[in-house]
Amino acid sequence: MCSSFSNRGNPRRFGAPPMKNFNSTVKLLQVIALFAFTATFSVAYAQHSDKETKEDIQRHRAMAAVHEAAARCLESGKSDEVCQIQLQAACKGLAIGKYCGMKHVH
Repeated sequence: MCSSFSNRGNPRRFGAPPMKNFNSTVKLLQVIALFAFTATFSVAYAQHSDKETKEDIQRHRAMAAVHEAAARCLESGKSDEVCQIQLQAACKGLAIGKYCGMKHVH
């Protein structure tokens, strides 16, 4: 019998997958399951109460008013730097970043 066709001493007899790949696959499936489980609870936790939603609405309207004031400032002929300083002052404590929660292309 030709040694290349013999299954003796071969741990991968009959086309069985090697255990190393099997263990890697199981670990990958565990990680995917854990990620899906965590994502499910993250979405459930991220939902706001009615009070938080109303506060978010007020913040959005306040940011819109600040941006409207910045647009009026620019319309009045003032420089971008002056209007930017006014925007930052009006937005302090309201939104994140020096663009009051919004940055656009120039």
